[in-house]
Amino acid sequence: MSIMSFPERGPWGDAKWRGNCSGHVYKQLFGQLLRDIADPVFIDPMMGSGTSIEVAREMNIRAYGLDLHQGFNILRDSILEKTGEPGNLVLSHPPYHSMIAYSGEQWGTEAHQDDLSRCADDEDFHRKMQLALLNQREATIPGGYYGCIIGDWRRNGVYTSYQAEIIARMPATELAGVLIKAQHNAQSSFKSYGKMKLPFITHEYILLFSRKRATVLAVLGAIASQAQARLQGTWRNVVRSVLMQLGGKAPLSAIYEKVSTSTDKIESNSTWREKVRQTLQIYPDFCPVEKGVWALA
Repeated sequence: MSIMSFPERGPWGDAKWRGNCSGHVYKQLFGQLLRDIADPVFIDPMMGSGTSIEVAREMNIRAYGLDLHQGFNILRDSILEKTGEPGNLVLSHPPYHSMIAYSGEQWGTEAHQDDLSRCADDEDFHRKMQLALLNQREATIPGGYYGCIIGDWRRNGVYTSYQAEIIARMPATELAGVLIKAQHNAQSSFKSYGKMKLPFITHEYILLFSRKRATVLAVLGAIASQAQARLQGTWRNVVRSVLMQLGGKAPLSAIYEKVSTSTDKIESNSTWREKVRQTLQIYPDFCPVEKGVWALA
């Protein structure tokens, strides 16, 4: 099933560990993904209180559990070197940025610089999650699965979709599935937020990628190409949108003026005018109608 809902967490792990995932989720995933494999190996590099590992061992699945609070640092240490063998499934349940602080609160006495719940901002979290998943990928046998259980977060009126960012930053050809998991007993469910128009977030995602035989360099090249294609596609849509607002035809100077007031892209791109000209010239959406004047094709 692509939708899971388990109100009870079960007897596995430590119920006092905040952010615990129901052991029934792991039980179903193992049954679906590992049932036809002889002597399967499961690896959880962010095992928390060990729920996933207890479920795996109960199902006679060889399992490796690692975590920062036990000394393993997924941002600095190789999962594969630590386990000594790759896994058929390498699944993590990371913190959702700073929603729940772990080092210095859930465990230890001080905040750890590489704790994913202690990131400086969303971009810092996105970058570190990509690194963590690339580490997981390297610890996955070709044809096996790697991924994470992750939720989104709304705070101060801003909705951050961590799952969308992860998908965008990993190889598109390896995305194998996105499962929806109902979230039960979250602390936010018991709070009052006044006249809130949007619904509470009561779901999480299980993102699964299937590792191909491509090398790390090939994967990084593919990810870079994806990012470049998205950027080019965004400029294409920005320029097209501006021309639509200008009636479908306008001189280049008017296009420049409209772009400068319609998008914040120019703040991080000192050559934005050149990018606008390039976009007009390379895409079939646009055509020159006279000198210095462009129109929608």
